[in-house]
Amino acid sequence: MNQNNTLRLTWISFFSYGLTGALVIVTGVVLGNIADYFQLPVSSMSNTFTFLNSGILAAIFLNAWLIEIIPLKRQLMFGFLLMVLAVLGLMSSHNLTVFSLSMFVLGVVSGITMSIGTYLITHLYAGRQRGSRLLFTDSFFSMAGTLFPMLAGVLLARHITWYWVYACIGVVYVVIFVLTLLSDFPVLKSRATAGQTLQTREPWGPGVALLALAALCYILGQLGFISWVPEYATTRFQMDIQQAGGLVSHFWTAYMVGMWVFSALLRFFDLQRIVTVLAALSAVFMYLFIHAGDPAWLPWCLLALGFVSSAIYTTIITLGSQQTRVTSPRLVNFILTCGTIGTMLTFVVTGPIVARYGVGAALQTSNLLYVTVFILCLLLGFVSRHRTHTQAIV
Repeated sequence: MNQNNTLRLTWISFFSYGLTGALVIVTGVVLGNIADYFQLPVSSMSNTFTFLNSGILAAIFLNAWLIEIIPLKRQLMFGFLLMVLAVLGLMSSHNLTVFSLSMFVLGVVSGITMSIGTYLITHLYAGRQRGSRLLFTDSFFSMAGTLFPMLAGVLLARHITWYWVYACIGVVYVVIFVLTLLSDFPVLKSRATAGQTLQTREPWGPGVALLALAALCYILGQLGFISWVPEYATTRFQMDIQQAGGLVSHFWTAYMVGMWVFSALLRFFDLQRIVTVLAALSAVFMYLFIHAGDPAWLPWCLLALGFVSSAIYTTIITLGSQQTRVTSPRLVNFILTCGTIGTMLTFVVTGPIVARYGVGAALQTSNLLYVTVFILCLLLGFVSRHRTHTQAIV
């Protein structure tokens, strides 16, 4: 495989994470406008976004076998067609059923695309180079979280209809589609090897259960918090939608910078101890945001929260990979799946809380979930096997 082709496949991976990040993160900014469009309460409207998150989860399960049956290039080309149909469905219909179906299709497309992007990086690179590429790929999720809420805020402030935000997100897939047409993709071979059989027989231990639950609570807490920040800012502090979208961008900008910083620092610390400290600090900064009486403090709280929480999820997955002597792909996928379940449950859990108790209660629930992550990471110190296993995902 020549260098130019490798570079194109790498950029497909980068943009695949950006696509998913844009779709998931922009929800909190456009939620109020979509609720007005369908003349529904915000809490009721939020439940329909479960279709987006369910689509992402379904895609992860689906692509576990699709990736070895349907060629990668064909999947991405078909995904482009689905993306166009979903965006047209959002733009051309005022029907809630069509909206929900379009959101599910967007979730499926982004989930499959992201899983292909992950595979391409792990296939093309090895060792430390793979680790650095994976980290940079993941940063595109945060980069999208910085750019698209700002873009959405600008469009909505100018009274441009919310579905044009999704049309702009669709441009990301246009780039993926063009790169796909120009690229040659690797052909997958059977992965059934004796080494993998040994990996599946090695017991995982209780630490995996703690890490899987921590991953679920962390993602549910993070997305449950950041999805309702714009609504919280506009209702409590009377900010306009552009200012509220800027708050979300503050969080994801700090998150992206934090990922780069901690990628250099984590190698000098015990992972279980540092993730416990970061979880505690994250819970504190989230508490300060919720109880801030002056709106001037909100950006600073979000910058601090984004920075200190940026390494938590990656560290949880890394610790999971170190619970067995030989890294088990199934174990890592199990923890990733639990995190994705947290994504799916975001509005299932927070929507009813907002309907009954208000937006502030949803943020406090997220704060409790972060405290739970801290407790789980603390308990992990008593059962984790990472100190006895020399192999780690870098």
